[in-house]
Amino acid sequence: MKTLYLMRHAKSSWSFDELNDQERPLNDRGRDDAPRMGKALAKRQIVPDLLVSSPAVRALSTAVLVARELKYPHDKIVVEPAIYQADLDTLLAVVRALPDGATSVLLTGHNPTLTDVANYLLPSPLSGEMPTAAVLCLHFATDRWADVAPANTEFYFYDYPKSN
Repeated sequence: MKTLYLMRHAKSSWSFDELNDQERPLNDRGRDDAPRMGKALAKRQIVPDLLVSSPAVRALSTAVLVARELKYPHDKIVVEPAIYQADLDTLLAVVRALPDGATSVLLTGHNPTLTDVANYLLPSPLSGEMPTAAVLCLHFATDRWADVAPANTEFYFYDYPKSN
């Protein structure tokens, strides 16, 4: 069995006109919500084998703040450039290329693609987009990430800051 945690980056700031989209940092709410969601995952005793993040500052900052709460070494976070601006097929390819030695993976990325992937894999679609800092957990009845598909997907939980 494989377990995937899809996490949308926490709330980002639009206050810096001089920064390009990839350089946008988290705002105050984002800096509060990311560790809050990390604590919620830790409370569930979740310790992923691997954290993978988009290179965008807001996504990587979210991953680092969550990693801190999970006691996951932030220098072991894998930055995957393909996650930034990925479409459905690209993000599915990233998931299917994950190393099989990792049983559980937390992937931090962006909407609308995370919601698209969730809705593709889930038997019933989410109601609306994944909010910032939301985490969706899916189990897959397979030993290989390459075999991840709707037919072997099981919903486990969906959590977001306002539900805590």
